[in-house]
This record gives sequence, structure tokens and C-alpha cells, in this order.
Amino acid sequence: MADEPLDASPSAPSAAAAADGVFSSSPSSAAPAPALRPRREAFEHGLLPIPKLIFPEGTLAQTLAQLKERLAPGGPRVGAAVLAEALQIPAEQAALALGTLAAVLPAEDPALGEDGAGEADLRDLLLFLYIQSYKRLVPRGHKDSPAVADVWPSTSAFDGCLSALSPIQLIPNVAVAVADWNAAYSKCVRSLIAFIRCNSRRFMPSQADEEAHQLSYLQKHMANILTLLADSVDGEGDDSMVLTMETFEHLGFLLQLSEGTYLSQGASFFANSDPDMPAAPVPASLVHDWILQHIASTLEFMAEKSSAKENSQQNASDPDVTMSDAVTNTRIHSSSPTGTSAPNNPGYYRNTTFVEGLSKTSVVKQASDMKGHSIKVFNCHDSVIYILAPLKYATVYGCSDTTIVLGAIGKVVKVEHCERVQIIAASKRICIANCRECTFYLGVNNQPLIVGDNHKLQVAPFNTYYPQLGEHLAQVGVDPNVNKWDKPFVLGVVDPHDSFSHPAGVSDVQAESATCLDPDLFMNFLIPSWFEPQGPTKYNPFTLPEVYWASQRKKHASLEDIQKNIRELEIDDNRKKELACALHAQFKDWLYASGNIRQLYCLQGE
Repeated sequence: MADEPLDASPSAPSAAAAADGVFSSSPSSAAPAPALRPRREAFEHGLLPIPKLIFPEGTLAQTLAQLKERLAPGGPRVGAAVLAEALQIPAEQAALALGTLAAVLPAEDPALGEDGAGEADLRDLLLFLYIQSYKRLVPRGHKDSPAVADVWPSTSAFDGCLSALSPIQLIPNVAVAVADWNAAYSKCVRSLIAFIRCNSRRFMPSQADEEAHQLSYLQKHMANILTLLADSVDGEGDDSMVLTMETFEHLGFLLQLSEGTYLSQGASFFANSDPDMPAAPVPASLVHDWILQHIASTLEFMAEKSSAKENSQQNASDPDVTMSDAVTNTRIHSSSPTGTSAPNNPGYYRNTTFVEGLSKTSVVKQASDMKGHSIKVFNCHDSVIYILAPLKYATVYGCSDTTIVLGAIGKVVKVEHCERVQIIAASKRICIANCRECTFYLGVNNQPLIVGDNHKLQVAPFNTYYPQLGEHLAQVGVDPNVNKWDKPFVLGVVDPHDSFSHPAGVSDVQAESATCLDPDLFMNFLIPSWFEPQGPTKYNPFTLPEVYWASQRKKHASLEDIQKNIRELEIDDNRKKELACALHAQFKDWLYASGNIRQLYCLQGE
């Protein structure tokens, strides 16, 4: 599916039109210029907090040019061992870098492999290393900053972009009318945090803001990037550095016209090339002008659109998500208006589905509900979310007290800034950052990556299935015979890409790792069969370790003993009815106490 925005593309300035010949000279027949967009996957899933991969901006271009000179004599491809020696990093970190590169490439590189076990194209590697200098956009402040500062109680890495007030400073402001302050303290804190989390998107950059920030970064650094990729030829000045069409296409790692559309198809200097004959190289300066003109045009268009939204009547709601579009093609049943999803909203792009702001509800999204190859779950609280579809990327951000099932993710799952969530995921890779008291039931082909300020994380083997799971795993290339759930790869607490990851000046230390869930606490997670009634998968495709199998057998044996004892009770029919009623009452009480009764009500509406 196309990756372009649903709204119109910007029109490039006349200078760009003259430069690449995209436009007709007649105003009435002018066609819109191709809008250059950043490839978000590279920036969202391709950054690693490994200090030796991140070079100071002042020497970035020079350092990478020297690295290119060292690596180029070895051929056009680079393996993990060569990269480790060149950068003086451990072999496992070099392998992680190549694996991450493989996961965010726009198309699979057979020589590198899906898991990065082969050798990377030197041009892709240089681009990957270059963007390690990228700094994420600082979260935008609330319009009423003083008011916000009076409400949000945190200074940790988890809540770094918010206020510095502690709960002791916070509670008197909201508990003036509360007679028993001590009894209300805990409840007030939790309620306020839940409220802020459900409405916290205002504190974060919007998708449009992040994309504009990424484009601005590329605009600033494009001259250096092209110099890194260009070949030197005989000539003077601008004509001494040229790019071949093949090298130009490697910029598709960072920029895109639309999914599946080659960059060269939008540039006149390569657009009409004979497929049977190699195109002649073009000066790097021409490519630079073409890219900057189109980036400037896109940024101008985005700024105008953002300004128009701010002045519109819809200013009261989020500029990227409107409630009228929230439930289109999405199964959401909620007793409150906080459950939203925006797969078809014009502010988003067609390759991503969003589930945002759910509170005390349940959501089921199947393959037919998906828009593109990515899912993002934002700011959901006390909910159960089923993503039963084959996808490439999944992001879970800012959720609490929520269970999220991710059926089959072929590239990367990223979980950030979550508290007390259960993630059930089958994926090639997973990255966990800045989470607290979370449990991850994993079927992963690579080591789980743990970074940032984490506390009390637990990992366990994958524990569920649905009828189409086996087909979905095969579709995205996840191997159920390989599961590295219990082998986490732990990096540092400080994330150099995030200005809020840690107070400035504090030296980095290794992040807190995850512990394995006690087998006696391991339970299978049952997905209601009415979601996907047809399919070949009848059991969990990931093999459980023996210690977890033993625990399951013990529980099943205990259950069978209880059932047998009940059947063998020598009591009359009236007493049997009383016993049955007592069991049903206890089960009903458990449903209400655990909150599962709400899930049943929500999902029965399907």
C-alpha cells in the first residue's frame, strides 16, 4: 500500500520545477511535485545507544570519511568482524548494529540477510552510522505550562519531559477538600497519573512535527551525506563528485517518495534512463539541489498545513486525530469517549495504523483492519488490545495497566515508557526502553534489546495462539523454532539520541536487565476463538521450555484432581446445585475483581 499522505502533495517552487523538469511550463497543466518524506523506520527503529557509533557533530563527516577510506579497500561490503575492528567495539555490538540495519532497510538485502548475519553494503552502513547523530525532537510544551507544572509529579527518565514536582508537592493542590488526606493520597496520585497518561499526547511531538524535524535534519546534513556517497572523478569544482543511479537509490534508506517508488523515478536526471543501459553518473551538486528544493517545498507545505489547523475550529482536538475519524475500520467498544484510533485520518500516512488513548476498554484489530505495515499503540490505560495481523513494525508507547497482544511482527517491536503492561509478542526483534514493572511474553528470533531506565522487568516464553498465527508468522518471516526470549542484550541507561533520557553530566551505566518469570506464575493467555474462527493453528507454535511445561502439567493435574473430587462427591442433587452456584458465584466475583468482566462485555459486542 502506498506510503504517501492522504492529503495533496505540495507544489514545488518554480526553481525546483526548472531544475528537474517535473512541471509543465503551462500553469494550467502543472502537476504536483513529488513530495520527499523521511523514512520514519530508520529514525524510529534504527538508532542504537552505543557511544562508539555516535560521533560528535563537528567531526561527524570527517570521521565517517576516514572510516570509508579504511573499509573501502576490503570491498563494497562490510561484515560484523570488520566493523568491530574498525570501530573498536565488541563483536556482539557490531552484530547488533548490522542486525538493526537489516531490520530498517527499505528492502531486504540478500547479502546482509534478514538478521544481519551477512555483510552490509558500505553505502547503507555509512548512512546508518551517520544518522546515529540524530537527536529526537524535544517534546512540545503545553500551552498552559504553569498549569501543567502543578499537576505532573516526576523527574525520572520515564517522565523526564514533564514537571519536577514530587507527589508530596502535588497532592495538597488537589486534596484541599479531602477530609482524610492520608487515605486519599494514593488514590489521588494514581488517578492523576492515569488522567495525564490518557491525555498526554499534547506533551509529545505530533507525527507531523517529528517528520518535519527529521526532514530538517536531513536538509542540514545532506551535503555531507552526498559527499560520503559520491565517487571522485576527474574534473574541477562541482563536477569532481558524482553519484550513480545505484548510489542515488541508496538514499531511499532515508528519503522516500512513496512506498515501492524508487527515488530515481522522481528525478529527471535519472527518470528516463534506459533500463538496459546504465545511466550516466550525475554531479553530486545537482542531486543536492534537487533534494533540498523538494525538502524545502515539503517543509513549507507542512508548515502551512499546521498553521491552518491551528487556526481552524478543530483546534480544540488533537490536530492529527479527529474523533469523527477515530473509529473508522476499527473495532472499539467503550463506555467512555477516550477510546480512539485513527487509521484513516488525513493527518496520518497510509502505512501506519494508530490505536491511541484507550481507557478501560478492549480492542481487536485483524489483518483486514490494518492500514499498511505498521501499528502504533499510544497512551492506553487499563485496557486489553489484540493486534492479530502480520506486520513489519510495532510501537507501544506510554501505556499502563494494559495487556497488548502483537500477533506477528516481521521486523521490530519497540516498547517505551510503559508501566505495568503485559506484552505478548511474536517478532523478529524487540527493543524495551524506560519501562517499569512490565512482563513480556516473547517469541523472538533475536535477543531482546533492553536500554534506558528500566525497573522490575520480567520476561517469559510466548503464551498464546490464534487460528491464523502460524500463517502470519510464515508471512512475515518469524521462525517459531527459534526463541531467544531469555537472552536479553542489555545496553546503557543513557540514550544519546534523547535529551530527556538522563540528567546531563551523569555517566552511563548498564541498564537494569529483566528476570525470568517464575514458572509457577506462568499462565497461557486465551484469545477468544470468535475473533478468528477459521485457521490451522491449534496450539502455541513456540515450544515451551521444560521447566514451564512441568509447571503447566502440574496445574493441569491439580485441576483434574479438583474436577474428579467434585464429580465423586456423594451428595444429593440439592447440595450439588448449591455447590455449582457457589462455584459460579466465586468465578463471577473473580471476573469483577480482576476487571475481566469488562473485557467480556466489550468483546461480546463483536
